[in-house]
Amino acid sequence: MPLLRQLEFAFRTTDILSVGQPGFSPGELSLESARKMPTGPTAETAVLLQTARELLRGHGADRIARELRVEWNSCLKTAAGRADYRQKLISLNPQLLEHPHEIDRTLRHELAHILAQFRAGRRRILPHGSEWRQACYDLAIADEKRCHNLPFPARQYVPRFIYQCPNCHQEFPRVRKVGRAVACLACCRAHNGGEFDARFRLQLVSCSGGL
Repeated sequence: MPLLRQLEFAFRTTDILSVGQPGFSPGELSLESARKMPTGPTAETAVLLQTARELLRGHGADRIARELRVEWNSCLKTAAGRADYRQKLISLNPQLLEHPHEIDRTLRHELAHILAQFRAGRRRILPHGSEWRQACYDLAIADEKRCHNLPFPARQYVPRFIYQCPNCHQEFPRVRKVGRAVACLACCRAHNGGEFDARFRLQLVSCSGGL
């Protein structure tokens, strides 16, 4: 059964929203109710997780497939999804429920990040570099773009921290202070095979509004 049909079936058969929530009946799932959805496995996330795991297994990533988790995360505002390789976690924006035909593509977009990093091992790769594009091709979304064009409300953030590479002097504006050692990826790729190199660790050069 295609993923969209599986999701439709899951929405119609799950009764999680009808428990303790007056005004909802099985099969009703609005954006607001999705944001209030209890944590834990539900029918729709189970379908997504099963799909993602099957795709990973089909490309030799059995270990990651066993550890992978999928969630709906209302903290996502403008991003359609997010992939965290360390946590083996794919987070999806509940606003996608208003655009059901984009759910499968978004899942594969984020899954491509997981697959690309799995193939690269400990080597650093660009978030949307050649490794990611190859993973997109393998996951049947060869024409995938870096960013979505869904009408999610945009929020403007003013960078408060400016970091700079001591080697190439490229600046990296950040809204929040960097809490761990981060190096310039371009310099690490050019001079250390893509591995972290403390010589290129980003340095804080400007701060506004206090630390």
